[in-house]
Amino acid sequence: MNKELQVYIGRVLGALDSLEEDRRVILGAGSEFIRDKARNDTSADLIFICTHNSRRSHLAQVWCQIAACHYQLEGLHAWSGGTEKTACNIRTIESLRRAGFQIDVPSETENPVYAVRYAVGRDPLWLYSKTYDTTENPRSGFAAMMCCSDVDENCPVIHGSEVRVPLHYRDPKESDGTSDEQETYDRRCFEIAVEMFFMVSRINQ
Repeated sequence: MNKELQVYIGRVLGALDSLEEDRRVILGAGSEFIRDKARNDTSADLIFICTHNSRRSHLAQVWCQIAACHYQLEGLHAWSGGTEKTACNIRTIESLRRAGFQIDVPSETENPVYAVRYAVGRDPLWLYSKTYDTTENPRSGFAAMMCCSDVDENCPVIHGSEVRVPLHYRDPKESDGTSDEQETYDRRCFEIAVEMFFMVSRINQ
């Protein structure tokens, strides 16, 4: 990983002990799912779900996959999706760039495809808006990681999911167009990074 991203991850690792107990319990359900899959020598697929697959679900997907890389868990795969298809918000991309990712835009359309690069020899993560049940995502045996309360309340059934984890992150969209916009996105990005690293770090405990 590049130096800037390594520095950011160092900050994330230094914040793991700061998590409140209620968040540790919620994230522990994700850790248990990953641990059980590893014990059975099967891959652990996590789909991070939010209404529009635009902000929080993409941040969680990226940081979960980076945590898997950091802890050398080749069998852990992070995906994302929504109940609606819109576009990955550019503010999400800008926040990831400030964290140290190199991001290209090979497809500029109403729903751009972003190539998020994080390590030499690793395929990029492809970010774009899609529904959680798209053919590109796992269709069964996955953990449904519910990134917002709206989608959790309005989708009582996530077909194909094996477990359901209510992450419920606050939407950084609330600061769009304000002087607090960048700070809000960067704070949410860091918060999600810390929780994903915590979740993945606990699978061997």
